[in-house]
Amino acid sequence: MEELVIRDADVVDGSGDHSYRADVVVDGGRIVSIVKEAADAGCQRPKARRELDAEGLVLAPGFIDMHAHSDLALLRDPDHSAKAAQGVTLEVLGQDGLSYAPVDDRTLGEVRRAIAGWNGSGDDVDVDWRSVGEYLDRLDQGIAVNAAYLIPQGTVRALAVGWEDREATPDELDRMRQLVAEGMEQGAVGMSSGLTYTPGMYAPDAELTELCRVVASYGGYYCPHHRSYGAGALEAYAEMVALTREAGCPLHLAHATMNFGVNKGRAPELLALLDEALDAGADITLDTYPYTPGCTTLVALLPSWASEGGPQEILRRLADDGTAERIRHHLEVTGSDGCHGVPVEWETIEISGVGDPALGEYVGRTVLESARARGEEPWAVARELLLKDRLAPTILQHVGHEENVREIMRHRVHTGGSDGILQGAKPHPRAYGTFPRYLGHYVRELGVLSLEECVAHLTSRPAARLRLPDRGLVREGYKADLVLFDPRTVDAGSTFAEPRTLPTGIPYVLVDGRFVIEDGRRTDVLAGRAVRRSPR
Repeated sequence: MEELVIRDADVVDGSGDHSYRADVVVDGGRIVSIVKEAADAGCQRPKARRELDAEGLVLAPGFIDMHAHSDLALLRDPDHSAKAAQGVTLEVLGQDGLSYAPVDDRTLGEVRRAIAGWNGSGDDVDVDWRSVGEYLDRLDQGIAVNAAYLIPQGTVRALAVGWEDREATPDELDRMRQLVAEGMEQGAVGMSSGLTYTPGMYAPDAELTELCRVVASYGGYYCPHHRSYGAGALEAYAEMVALTREAGCPLHLAHATMNFGVNKGRAPELLALLDEALDAGADITLDTYPYTPGCTTLVALLPSWASEGGPQEILRRLADDGTAERIRHHLEVTGSDGCHGVPVEWETIEISGVGDPALGEYVGRTVLESARARGEEPWAVARELLLKDRLAPTILQHVGHEENVREIMRHRVHTGGSDGILQGAKPHPRAYGTFPRYLGHYVRELGVLSLEECVAHLTSRPAARLRLPDRGLVREGYKADLVLFDPRTVDAGSTFAEPRTLPTGIPYVLVDGRFVIEDGRRTDVLAGRAVRRSPR
């Protein structure tokens, strides 16, 4: 007898088609049968060792978070309710060009310092891997939800070239090609870049194109955080489209937003650019989160020249009064490339987390608010905080536009991604609320998307981008990564005031046919594993 039958569910199967009522039978980690309209037809109803009454609940494929920063959190915190409670059953890691494989002893320490604001110092995780394959093997020991991995181009460049602003030598480029090929062979699904973060930002287009050719040869995709989301946003999007078309590589645009005052109301221009490329045969997808503020690290705002050489060189420059004044001028007057070519507005920069608890007074306040309270200039406060906290502070950037958010999420190639940073006392609520916010706020309350459309955006579309042949749909033979939610009550509990509050209306989540959320509570099941690239 099979393990589980989910009775009388309203199945929204991920295809975008209308829902239907069915009994769904799960066994051995897969969906083994779907009996539609079983109760109404009076037919023989399937039996199993366990029956779950799903009356009034929607059964959908598990949600796929196309942009996650849980690289260490999945190992540090086996509970991982931040994602499991949202119905997320698969996260894509290795984002924005910086993560923890491939590394050697030197670059591991450098990367840990560079992205401490995203993932913590990492000192509480035994990093016993160096290669992509070894990292995926570590995930295979058991995690809360499944995870796929993108090779981080900035980490690759740090390993082969260093943190200097210069072109790679032919030998260094060959080494980068080799590292990318090895990562793809070991199971990565593609490559990411952070082109406003060092050292990835120092790569010219010709270098990125060569690496994308390698990715494409293995059936992967390129996922860039491109060179500007501000003053040069449209040009930066066009650059990525042209680059990947030259390389013959599929493109997935990370957190595809149009932010800052210069881009208010300009989402249609971005979508027109993408539609033209799509109609000409380009392979493009994108992800967004359903919020207006962004989130990054405070140090990321600095001009690229101030970040050359890595974390220790940044601290040295910040400590020098003359150099710090040059940094201030670039930030506040000319518009730093780290701040997307827009002069920083300190009233929009809210400190969301610090590494040193003694600096907790800054958290939840904008830099301008802290400066006024201390009777100082905003740059003096930001500089002191970066030095004292050794580059660890994370920030919220209140620079988005609601009309842009809605326009982009309606697009035909849109998928969902949280960009969720789990560090800090007051992280962005998207880390805990992205997927229920789509379903509650944008589907039920605003009607921006229908329920069937939205579920397709969060399930089958990302599964297709990841080339996963047995995920993203409720189909016989598919993996039983499933979520049951109440469409009348599902909503994000997280807010900017209380960002770690779990969602409502998601009582059951299954990974590999096992309950990781049951009756609204996290079980002790660690059914997640690494999801490796499917062969071509």
